[in-house]
Amino acid sequence: MPTGFGGAVTQDWEPVVLHKSKPNAQDLRDPKAVNQALRSGAPVQTIKKFDAGSNKKTAGPVVNARKLDEGTEPAALDRVPTDVRQAIQKARLEKKLSQAELAKLINEQLKVVQEYENGKAVPNQAVLAKMERVLGVKLRGKSGK
Repeated sequence: MPTGFGGAVTQDWEPVVLHKSKPNAQDLRDPKAVNQALRSGAPVQTIKKFDAGSNKKTAGPVVNARKLDEGTEPAALDRVPTDVRQAIQKARLEKKLSQAELAKLINEQLKVVQEYENGKAVPNQAVLAKMERVLGVKLRGKSGK
């Protein structure tokens, strides 16, 4: 006759819990999944994105941008006066300097000297002071000559 186990019966394993994974975002956007959720009564959120998927350009803010710029900034910056440009050219030619040589002497780029002589530059007091020192003429103040 078989003899029974005389001790207390114990369980030596842990219960295993299986969790269902969450669906990813792509699966939630799937039309079949959306229809299934609608049929089952689950909440479905829809968001209409402004101009999504269209190739339209909005012209709203661009129209007013010009007015905004004109209202907050001066229309044109001051340029080098004609008498100052002529004084620079005259003094440079009297010293027999080219524009490149003058630029080198005042430690500026050739483009800076060209802009001053063409009247396109916005006057900078430091650059004018360097030109006065090298050329030996008065470019700033009341008399431009």
